[in-house]
Amino acid sequence: MLSSIALSSYFKSSVTLSLAVLLVFGGATPEAQPASTPTALTVLKSIAVKGRAPQTGYSRDQFGDGWGQIGSCDTRNYILVRDLTKETFRSSPACTVATGVLKDPYTGKTINFVRGVKTSLAVQIDHVVALSDAWQKGAQQLTYAKRVALSNDPLNLLAVDGPTNASKSDSDAASWLPPNRGYWCPFVARQVAVKAKYKLWMTSAEKAQISRILTQRCPKQQIPKG
Repeated sequence: MLSSIALSSYFKSSVTLSLAVLLVFGGATPEAQPASTPTALTVLKSIAVKGRAPQTGYSRDQFGDGWGQIGSCDTRNYILVRDLTKETFRSSPACTVATGVLKDPYTGKTINFVRGVKTSLAVQIDHVVALSDAWQKGAQQLTYAKRVALSNDPLNLLAVDGPTNASKSDSDAASWLPPNRGYWCPFVARQVAVKAKYKLWMTSAEKAQISRILTQRCPKQQIPKG
């Protein structure tokens, strides 16, 4: 039987390989990047500005029936393996993270994750561009398959502090930013990347807020790769 350390190494390698394969062949992961990754400010300019459409017709089911599968992992555990350190795993199902340590990007605090009915919610997987926000800014015009891809795309997913994720809810950058100011630049750059990839738009207030952060704090911030 493999030790917890060996299992952690195995699943880390599997996640890296799955991501590499999907980068080459496509799927619900970020597309291959050009040799010179553009800045978030450059990509931001390409995003259309429109008003928020009505939420009519929105439901979580419009983006798939729960998490999908990436390689040997369901999407939630794939992100936990990617974002946590010192993981241990359950013997089954495959790739089920039992414990791990998260350096939470939204708060900056360290969270000891323990899988369980009363403990799992301490670490949640956030859709950086909330699905409801996406629905009101172009996703309702996407095919169902594209919406499922958006929901399971590692580019749009982060393991984060549960209560902080709940406070974010379906807000965009105009109304919510992480308490950890040091993460503002990577946060808005990831939102820019997701909205550009899926051809979603922004409100004028949202785009202005993101432009202000990137211009004042980090004009050379690049688009994330995943």
